[in-house]
Amino acid sequence: MNPRRMLLQRIKQYDFTLKELNLYLDTHPNCRRALAMFAKYKKLRENAIAEYNDKFGPLTPEQNNDLQHWDWVDDPWPWERS
Repeated sequence: MNPRRMLLQRIKQYDFTLKELNLYLDTHPNCRRALAMFAKYKKLRENAIAEYNDKFGPLTPEQNNDLQHWDWVDDPWPWERS
């Protein structure tokens, strides 16, 4: 698997973990362990997305960081990148 796909896969794993923790915290809002895990995976996801943006471009339009060029429209589109 190439580095771009590996990083995208890691972001997807963090998304899944955060969603599961979100569901757990909806019924256990005072669970310190789950709150700490949520904070940990939130930071890991943020770092992975920042790394992806730096190396491969934005995943979403909001992540366009270039004030001189709208990177979002550059080919290939994020879902076409492999």
